[in-house]
Amino acid sequence: MIAANIDKIKQQIGMGVQLIAVSKTKPVEMLMEAYQAGQRAFGENKVQEMLAKQIEMPSDVQWHLIGHLQSNKVKQIAPFVHLIHSVDGIKLLEVINKEAQKNNRVINCLLQIYIADEDTKFGLSEAETEGMIHSVGFAQLANIKIVGLMGMATNTNDESKILAEFKSLKTFYDKLKPHQAANFDLTTLSMGMSSDYMLAVKAGSNMVRVGSLVFGTW
Repeated sequence: MIAANIDKIKQQIGMGVQLIAVSKTKPVEMLMEAYQAGQRAFGENKVQEMLAKQIEMPSDVQWHLIGHLQSNKVKQIAPFVHLIHSVDGIKLLEVINKEAQKNNRVINCLLQIYIADEDTKFGLSEAETEGMIHSVGFAQLANIKIVGLMGMATNTNDESKILAEFKSLKTFYDKLKPHQAANFDLTTLSMGMSSDYMLAVKAGSNMVRVGSLVFGTW
C-alpha cells in the first residue's frame, strides 16, 4: 500500500518536485517499506525520533528536519542531517554553523518564512529575511548554505487563501533567487503538506512534505 501511495503522489506532483515522506510517529518497519519502494528522503519533526530511526535505517537515507529546531538539539543531528527546513533566525543559523564546522561539513538549510494567518506558526518576515542575508554576520557563516525557502499556509478549507499564501512565497523566492553568495544559492521551494500539496505545486513548489497520504490511507 505504501509503495502504491508513493507512486500515486509522484505521478500527481510530476518529475520536477521532490517528495519528502513525513515519517514522524511512524515505526521503522513502515519507513523500510517506503525505502524498498525507492523513497530516500524522510522528514522528522523531533530530533530524538530522528536519531532513533537514523541508527536503524540504511545509510543512504536523506534525513530532513522539518519541525521547529531548538538550538541545544543541533549538535545531535549535525553529523548526518541532509536538510534543515525550519531555520527562523540568525541565532539558530550561528549554532548550526558552529556544529557543522565541528563535523567538517556544510549543512544545507531552508529559511522558514511566515506566510500564514496564524500565531502558532514560526517564521521570518520578508523584511527580516532580507536584512539577515545581507548582514555582515550572515556572510561569515561558512559552514551553512541556504538552499531555499519553506512556508506553511494557514490551516483552512479556503483554497483561494492557501493558494494566495503559497504564491506570495513563490514571488518572494523569485525576488531572492538572483542573490548569490558562497552560503546562499536558492534551488528549493518547500511548500505543501498532505492537505494542500497540489495547491503548492500549482503555485510553484518543488518540494512537498507528505505524511498521512504516504503512510496512511487516501
